[in-house]
Amino acid sequence: MVRTPVPTGNGTRGRDPAGPPDGKQGEGSHADVARAACGATEPMKKIEAIIKPFKLDEVKDALHEIGLQGLTVVEAKGFGRQKGHTELYRGAEYVVDFLPKVKIEVVCPDDLAERAIEAITAAARTGRIGDGKIFVSEVIEVVRIRTGERGDEAV
Repeated sequence: MVRTPVPTGNGTRGRDPAGPPDGKQGEGSHADVARAACGATEPMKKIEAIIKPFKLDEVKDALHEIGLQGLTVVEAKGFGRQKGHTELYRGAEYVVDFLPKVKIEVVCPDDLAERAIEAITAAARTGRIGDGKIFVSEVIEVVRIRTGERGDEAV
């Protein structure tokens, strides 16, 4: 039975009033419940890192050293706090708003996630503005298309 939060004016703040008084809806996160429903075994993380393009080889090597084999690389453009820069071309000054970046995506078991984050951080850091960001999210399911394998066997 799935319980749907019921908005009430009695201070439950969207919790199901029939649920436990401490506000906890049971054991595990939503990802744990979804993973169990899909039949997945090990919890996994998706790590997305946006870095400077010239750091790609160093990051790839650092991830390989800790045992991560596959990764996806996407060329991207963007800006953060550095807000672009100006360049001179044939005597005219141009504002370059979007700077070239590289987005790396890696899916790994939970127990490797922290080591992967540390490896990316160490390899991509220059100490200057624009080094990038790392985003970590939970992966509910992975399916290898060719074989139908699921979970960590598919990674």
